[in-house]
Amino acid sequence: MLTAVISDIHSNLQALEAVLAAIDAEGVDEIWCLGDLVGYGADPGPCVEILRERTKICLAGNHDLAAIGSIPTDVFTQGAAAAAAWTTEALEPEQRSWLASLKPEGERAGAGLYHGSPRDPVWEYVLSSLAAEMCLDDAGRPFVLVGHSHVALAFSRRPGQPATGETQRAGTVLDLRGAEWIINPGSVGQPRDGDPRAAWLLLDLTDGKCEFRREEYDIQAAQSAIRTAGLPESLADRLRLGV
Repeated sequence: MLTAVISDIHSNLQALEAVLAAIDAEGVDEIWCLGDLVGYGADPGPCVEILRERTKICLAGNHDLAAIGSIPTDVFTQGAAAAAAWTTEALEPEQRSWLASLKPEGERAGAGLYHGSPRDPVWEYVLSSLAAEMCLDDAGRPFVLVGHSHVALAFSRRPGQPATGETQRAGTVLDLRGAEWIINPGSVGQPRDGDPRAAWLLLDLTDGKCEFRREEYDIQAAQSAIRTAGLPESLADRLRLGV
């Protein structure tokens, strides 16, 4: 089964459309979304509608939960809190209701899916080998996908060895056989690994491999939409930098 894994769209319609065009060109069987459909960007409603229609499984991220009032925003940065409040008003009631039906963790085709991590599906960032080690112990399954950090990463643990991992660049292909894995596809709508292109993962569990992908998109249009909506300027600026 050929699967596209996406995460952290953050209401960036231009990035989402570019990634979906690339996904459609590959003829994938399913699309899995690891959460944070909304937040930061200016098109939450269209992104929710598209993902509601296109994904086989979709998780809730912390920004989705904030937008529907399920978690407080006092731990968010000022810009993120402002975007969450704006997003709440921008979403239609039916869209908020659908977001409320989503969970921050799930399972598909034997893979454990989490927005944050197996230990804390909402909040934990898996950014180190130590965190990956503990999460693999907690997950109790050999293959885990996470989002939340906005960084394309892969951690593996082979029998009798500690977990190791690093950031992943566009075009990298990994052989998933013979090890346990925690993989982050990176962010569609707001990458933070220095590469501003939209990130996603092409996953083939049948052949035991995956490939990290990046797509060019109209960053200027996404920035313009943020500014027109009256959202904080910093949310527009960082798109160009990929931070």
